[in-house]
Amino acid sequence: MTDLHRFWGSWSAHQRIIAIALPMIISNIAAPLLGLVDTAIIGHLPDAIYLSAVALGAMVVSFIFLLAIFLRMTTTGEIARSFGRENVSEQRRIVLHAIGFAVVLGLLILLASPLITDFAWWIIAPSADLKHYATQYIDIRLWAAPAALINLVVLGVLLGRQQSKQAMILVIFTNAVNVVADVILILGLNMNVAGAAWASVTAEMSTALLGLWMLRDLLPKPQHWQFERVYFATFFGMNRDVFIRSLLLQLCMATMTGYAARFGDLYVAVNAVLMQFLMLISLGLDGIAYAVEALAGAAVGRKNRAEVRYWLRLTLIWSLIFAVIYSALFWGFGSSIVQLLTDLPEVIATAEVYLPWIYVVPLLGHWSYYFDGVFIGLGWARAMRDTMAVSALLVFAPLAIAGQWWFTKENANHGLWLALSLFLLARGVSQYVYLLRRRQVI
Repeated sequence: MTDLHRFWGSWSAHQRIIAIALPMIISNIAAPLLGLVDTAIIGHLPDAIYLSAVALGAMVVSFIFLLAIFLRMTTTGEIARSFGRENVSEQRRIVLHAIGFAVVLGLLILLASPLITDFAWWIIAPSADLKHYATQYIDIRLWAAPAALINLVVLGVLLGRQQSKQAMILVIFTNAVNVVADVILILGLNMNVAGAAWASVTAEMSTALLGLWMLRDLLPKPQHWQFERVYFATFFGMNRDVFIRSLLLQLCMATMTGYAARFGDLYVAVNAVLMQFLMLISLGLDGIAYAVEALAGAAVGRKNRAEVRYWLRLTLIWSLIFAVIYSALFWGFGSSIVQLLTDLPEVIATAEVYLPWIYVVPLLGHWSYYFDGVFIGLGWARAMRDTMAVSALLVFAPLAIAGQWWFTKENANHGLWLALSLFLLARGVSQYVYLLRRRQVI
C-alpha cells in the first residue's frame, strides 16, 4: 500500500503538515502578545482619551484591512496550485498581478479615507474629542494602506509556496517594529495618538519592503512587467467572491457584540469576553487551514486526485484533534480563562452561564475553518461565497431574531449563541455537501 492510500498517512506527511501549521500558530500567538505591549505603551499616555482614540481608530482600520483578507486567501490558492505545477513563470505572473491589484486597491482606500471616517462616525457617534483624535489616527494609518495590502499578498505567496517560516518572520517582524516605533515616537518624542499611528505605518511599510525582498526571485524586473486585462478580470472575480464571504462573516461576528446591546451593557461585555475564545480557537485552526491550502493546492496543481484526497484526510485528522483539545481545555479551564480576561464579578458570573456554548463551539466550528482551507486550495472562491451566504442569511440571521422569542429576556443571549453555534455548523455542512457534489473533480 502506497503512502497516498494509507488512511493515517506517513509520519513524514504529518511532519509536513506541522512544518506549515506550527510557524503560523506561533506567529498567531506572538502577534497579540506584542499587541499587549503596544497597548501598554499607549495606556501610559497622560489622558485616557488617547487610549480610547487609538483603540477606536485601530478598530476601524483593522476592519477595513480584515475585509481585504481576500488578497491573502486567493493569492495562497493561486500560488499553491502553480507551485504544484512547478511553473515559476506563472508564479511570477500571479505575484505581479496580485501586487498590482493590492497597490491600486490600497490607493483607492487612501483616497476614500474621508468617506470611511464619515461613515464610521455616523455608525459609532463618538464624542467630539474622541472623534478628533481617532480621525487623526485613521488619516495617518491609511497612508500605509497600499503597504498593508502588499503584505497580505506576500503572506499569501509565502504560504502558497509552503514557506511558513518566512511567513512567521514577516508577521512577528511587523509587530516588533510597531512596538519599537511606539517606544520612540510615543515615549521618546511625546507624539501621542499621531505617534501610535505613525508607528503602525512604519511597521507596515518596513514589512512590505522586507516581504518584497523575500519575493525578489519571483518579481520580474520593471521593464518586463506585463499586466494582462483578462487575468486581472479573473483575479478580481475571485477576490470579489471571497470579499463577500468575509463581509458576511464579519457582520455575523459583529452581531454577537452589537446586537447584545439590546439586552443591556452587561451582555455586551460578556459576549466581548466570550468571543475571545473564538480568537483562541483560530490560533490553532488557522494553522491547519494554512496547511491544507498549501498542500491540497499544490496537489491540485499536479492534477493528482489521490494526493489531494490524501492531504484533505490527514489535515482533517489534525483539525479534529485541535477541536477536541480546545473543547477539553475550555471545559476544564473556561472559568479561569474568563477570570484572566476580566475581574468584574458580574461579568464573570454571567459569562459562566454561557460557558457551555463555548465547550461545543470548537467541535461545531472547526469544520468551517477546515473547509475554508480546502476551498482556497481547490480554488472554489464562488463556493465559499455561496455557502457563507446560505449559512449567514438562512441560518444565523433567522435564528438570531427568532431566538429572542424563544428565550425569556433574562436568557435572550442564549438565542445569539444558539444562532452562532448553528451558523458555524451550517457553514461546515454546506461546504461538505458542496464537496460531495464535486467529488469527481478531486
